[in-house]
Amino acid sequence: MFYAYLSARKKVLLVILLGSFPSWLIAFLYGLPIDWLLYAMLLSILLVGVYAGYDFWRFYRKHIQLQRIRKSLEAALEELPESQNLIETDYQNILRQLQASKRQAVSQADQARADLIEYYTLWGHQIKTPIAALDLLLQTEKSVFSETCSAELFKIEQYVQMLLSYLRLDSGSTDFVIRRYDLDSILRQAVRKYAKLFVGRKLTLNFQESHEQVLTDEKWLGFVVEQLLSNAIKYTQTGTITILTEDRVLMIQDTGIGIVPEDLPRVFEKGFTGYNGRLNQKSTGIGLYLCQRILVKLGHSIKIESQLGKGTTVSIELGETSVRILE
Repeated sequence: MFYAYLSARKKVLLVILLGSFPSWLIAFLYGLPIDWLLYAMLLSILLVGVYAGYDFWRFYRKHIQLQRIRKSLEAALEELPESQNLIETDYQNILRQLQASKRQAVSQADQARADLIEYYTLWGHQIKTPIAALDLLLQTEKSVFSETCSAELFKIEQYVQMLLSYLRLDSGSTDFVIRRYDLDSILRQAVRKYAKLFVGRKLTLNFQESHEQVLTDEKWLGFVVEQLLSNAIKYTQTGTITILTEDRVLMIQDTGIGIVPEDLPRVFEKGFTGYNGRLNQKSTGIGLYLCQRILVKLGHSIKIESQLGKGTTVSIELGETSVRILE
């Protein structure tokens, strides 16, 4: 700190040193006694030392004040130290102008995001009507073609739901309803929704009931389970998908292609698709990112374990708030 002060006042110190040189020169040229000059210098040093101590204290106090302001920058400009000269006043005016511009830009960005969310929310609800109508029309015809179309239509519906969930997650309108829910009921709804895909892919489902309740939000936890089931089905060609709960940990296991070890630490990153995503060009890298974000908001946690070529296990820690239902 003292070194920083000396660096900031180096010009003043240089002027003081140069200012004493004429006195020494005059005393030398006129052969004046050196005692009075030394006495004058000591008095000057004392006065300069007193002023330097006071100036250093003001310098240090301003530094501490600015450091405190930097930590809470939004309301900082109202607490700036009083300017000591015209240049400091100019700097403070520039900072206030920049803050005003920032607030205006943030307000415009917030409004633009709100408009975007409103538009896509309306679009999402409107698109559900033709999707439901097409699904009903396809159910009236039993053929391989209609079943294929129905499966693709189901994917469209899931992508729409993912879009709406993505927009709502940070919009402040996530409409969480936190209370105790029957975990098995949430799991059954997700399984019924994906029943056609299980049949179409000829996959075996091993659903072990948990008989537990969990403090969560039914809709959002159900969305997470659906995303995990979708991934399990997508990356499992043959075999079994298992859903079980042990010690308040919900596990969804598959016998799919697995995840390469170097991708595991990054599977929850936004937009990360990894090696499997490059194989499957339709992968968005958003599903697991959303799952983790939602579970954090719900007070749960998630982790993934996988062996390449053997399968993947996704574990959701439901927390100590889960209680077993009395049978």
